[in-house]
Amino acid sequence: MVAFATVLVVAVHRVPTVDIRGLKGRMWNLAIPIWELVLRSGVVYGFLLVLLRLTGKRQIGQLAPFDLVLLLVLSNAVQNSMNGGDNSLVGGLVSAATLVALNYGIGYATFRSKRLEALVEGRPQVVIHNGRVFEDVMRRAKLTHHELSAALRRAGCSCPEEVQVAILENNGSISVVMRSRREGSLSSEGASTSA
Repeated sequence: MVAFATVLVVAVHRVPTVDIRGLKGRMWNLAIPIWELVLRSGVVYGFLLVLLRLTGKRQIGQLAPFDLVLLLVLSNAVQNSMNGGDNSLVGGLVSAATLVALNYGIGYATFRSKRLEALVEGRPQVVIHNGRVFEDVMRRAKLTHHELSAALRRAGCSCPEEVQVAILENNGSISVVMRSRREGSLSSEGASTSA
C-alpha cells in the first residue's frame, strides 16, 4: 500500500503545469520593436516582389506542383527574417498588417502610374502573330512549345497557323484570337486560356 501511494504521489508531481501568466506575457509582449517588424516585412515583401517578377510570367500564371512547393518553402524561409525571432501574437499581426498594407499600396500605385505598372507587372507580349510563332518571346518568357500547344488546344486551335494572335498576358495566361476565313478575308473571334 505504501509503495502504491508513493508511485501515485510521484506521478502527480510529474504532470506538467501551465503558467497562464507566462503564456499571456509571451503572447502579447514583442521581442523586437514594431518599427523593426514593419521594416523587416517591407524588405522581405520588396525582395520577393522583385524575385517573382524576375522569374517571369510563367511562374506567376501557372502553379505546377514544384512551383507550389517553391512558394511554400520560400514563405518558410523568409518567415524568420520577417519576425526577427518574435513569435508573439502582436508581432504576427503587425507583420500581416504590414504585408497587406504594402500590397494595397503597390496595387494602388500601379493603378495610378502606367510606368510603375509596367515595371511591377510587365507588359503583355505577342507570342504568335498571323500564324508565326515568335521564338525569342517564348525564350524570354520561359514558355515551352508544349505549354503553348496546350493553351492553343484549350482555345480550340490545332496548330499555330490557325491563330491570328496569341498574347502572353501579365498574369501568365495566354489569350488566343483565332483566324477564320470568310470569303477570303480574315476576321477573328477571341478565346482566353490560362497557360
